[in-house]
Amino acid sequence: MAAEGVSLNHISRESTDIKRLAQFYKEVFGFEEVESPVFGEFKVVWLRLPSSLLYLHVIERNPNNNLPEGPWSATAPVVDPSHLPRGHHLCFSVSNLQSLLQTLKDKGVETFEKSLPNGKIKQVFFFDPDGNGLEVASKED
Repeated sequence: MAAEGVSLNHISRESTDIKRLAQFYKEVFGFEEVESPVFGEFKVVWLRLPSSLLYLHVIERNPNNNLPEGPWSATAPVVDPSHLPRGHHLCFSVSNLQSLLQTLKDKGVETFEKSLPNGKIKQVFFFDPDGNGLEVASKED
């Protein structure tokens, strides 16, 4: 029997520069910083979207971790957002896609845009400063 009352609580991203990564999510998506616990052996910044109960935990990367810092894409180890529709990514929804696109352009973030086959949902794919894949989806009326 499956667990009852399940909901998504938080997503974690590791970084060697947690302040930089947290600032990116604040500026692009409007996350707000909330009180974070003190773990001692590593630092964290906890963020929350004001319009939801979704939290993002930005966690100091373990310096002994030998894995690459960011996935860049599932198909190639290059910074190419056109690989993200079939790669690892998080997706957010926004009510004003043009405003988000302008914010990304102002920050010099390379994007890849496409629409679902029916044309009703526009998609924008890009990377955060640590190479984590992101998508933003917006309904078109």
